This record gives sequence, structure tokens and C-alpha cells, in this order.
Amino acid sequence: MEQEGIDGSYRDGDFGEMAYLYAPVGLVVTENRVIRDCNLAFARMFGYERAALRDRLFAILYPSQEEFVNIRNRGIKDLRESRAYWDERVMMRKTGDLFWCRVRGHSFTPDEPLMRAVWSFADLSETRPYQPLTRREREVMSLLGEGMTSKEIARALDLSFRTVEVHRGRLMRKFGVRNTAGLVQALAGLGGAHMVPHGKRPAEG
Repeated sequence: MEQEGIDGSYRDGDFGEMAYLYAPVGLVVTENRVIRDCNLAFARMFGYERAALRDRLFAILYPSQEEFVNIRNRGIKDLRESRAYWDERVMMRKTGDLFWCRVRGHSFTPDEPLMRAVWSFADLSETRPYQPLTRREREVMSLLGEGMTSKEIARALDLSFRTVEVHRGRLMRKFGVRNTAGLVQALAGLGGAHMVPHGKRPAEG
């Protein structure tokens, strides 16, 4: 049946449905944050059957209801102005495993950007394995990324220098690096305006 559909697309020259269904990147059509349809790559990425995702609220693919709510307004300004937006965020598979995704969106309704839109999802697991961080580790990570020293971070967070050093050591072990320079380089890959930190409220756009 699958091969018949592909053969029919080549025979008729109508490749739209085939390209959507078998695209090597996850594609999903949404209406007011409800999944109206998705392709095979998207369903496989999250560990679901396509039918199980149709007409489901996108919240089931987020690590928590709080993060689903918090991220709602991120990118609204870009979608209104250019219809396009992208970021990198942590999502959740059916198994409960968390992973980084690169998300790109196009709105069909710029006056109400999330009313009707199409999104692509790329799994970044191979190049950016998910590392669970505590709240303090995220805070230290963020300040290290800004170039602050351990003493400066200790003052900013009202912690002892020793406590900051413990958090920094844990971060180095989690990211598999041996020194601060390696850690800063690893953190650079997680930074930028288009990165949505897991567990941290994103700035509203």
C-alpha cells in the first residue's frame, strides 16, 4: 500500500503528500497549539503513532505543563512580523526521556500567530545530548557563559566560593570536559537568543 502511494505520486507528478509524509525531518501542522497532523518522522521522534498525536494538545510533548505554558509567547513577535521563528528547546518523548530539538515555525495567521502554523522539529541528540541540571547548576552555567569568574558568581548568587566550585566541577563532569575553558566552549553551544533553557521561564516575545 505504501509503495503504491509512492508509485502513484511519481506517476501523477503530485509529490506534496509524499514529500510531507516521508520528509526526513519532523513536520507538524498545528491549530492553536493542538496537533492537527504530523508526518512519520515527527511521530517516530517522539515515540508515538501518528494517529495517537492527532488532535492532541502539544503539552504532552513538553517536560512539564509549566514549560508548555511559559513558552507560549516566545517568538510571537517574530511570527507576527515575518511569519517565521526558530529556537532550540528541550522536549519529551513518550518514554519520558528528554532531548534537545531545533524548532522552526511558519504562521499562516500572523495576526494570531499560533492559531494556524506549520513547524519542523530536528532531533539534536547526536550532537547535543541532554544533560539534566539542577536549578543552581543552570544558574552557574548561565553566569559562566557570560564570562564571570567563580568569585563573581559566588557574589551574584550569594553563595560561597567553594559551593560555586563544586557546581562548576559537576558541570565539567556532566559535559565531559577537563577544565573551565572546555566548559565555556561547551556552554557556548547552548547559549544565544534562540536557546530556551529547560526549567527556566523564557523571556516573552
